[in-house]
Amino acid sequence: MHQKIALVDDDQNILTSVSMALEAEGYDVATYPDGVAALEGLGQHPVDLAVLDIKMPHMDGMELLGEIRKKDALPVIFLTSKDDEVDELLGLRMGADDYIKKPFSQRLLIERIRAILRRRDIEPAVEGEDGANVLRRGELMLDPDRHLCMWKGKEVTLTVTEFLLVESLARRPGHVKNRDQLIDAAYGENIYVEDRTIDSHVKRLRRKFREVDPEFSEIETLYGVGYRYKA
Repeated sequence: MHQKIALVDDDQNILTSVSMALEAEGYDVATYPDGVAALEGLGQHPVDLAVLDIKMPHMDGMELLGEIRKKDALPVIFLTSKDDEVDELLGLRMGADDYIKKPFSQRLLIERIRAILRRRDIEPAVEGEDGANVLRRGELMLDPDRHLCMWKGKEVTLTVTEFLLVESLARRPGHVKNRDQLIDAAYGENIYVEDRTIDSHVKRLRRKFREVDPEFSEIETLYGVGYRYKA
């Protein structure tokens, strides 16, 4: 079965050209001209990933992401204009997996979509069984096969990128990873992402864990160096 992408943008030229490029890569594409239409469509026809423009009439990309995040951790990539730096950071804090600035390369967008979907395209493990990939570090349990993160027995809902960052840090507790290493772990070696993107993801991670446990302090910052998971 083909993976399905939702493309939401008020620019008809982008909807047409990008959907054609994605379909040529074997994806099924649903296009929407604004957030209101997308929210209704996504409720009726779920997708594997959504690409959202930030500035749209009726309901912008930020509002749409907020509605999506009330229901699930659907991977989301933002399309932003050159001057939307504040919106980019806000979007990442809200749970977007990535952003791409307009004008953008369709090939770059396709590679980022492919990278995110590849990380989600896994067979679920049998409920209750610890597979070979389960990682435990004290109160932390990560099960990549079920995309499941638990802290002190409580589930922490993470996006794909957030999950990969925690996993990368937790696999080598006490070992410092710089931002370039974390970018490679979360996005792949051929994807360019600015350092501040990782910083925003880490801030969101800490907030999510502290919603479960206000005393959570396992992810440490070494200023000017990077991050590490407490040994």
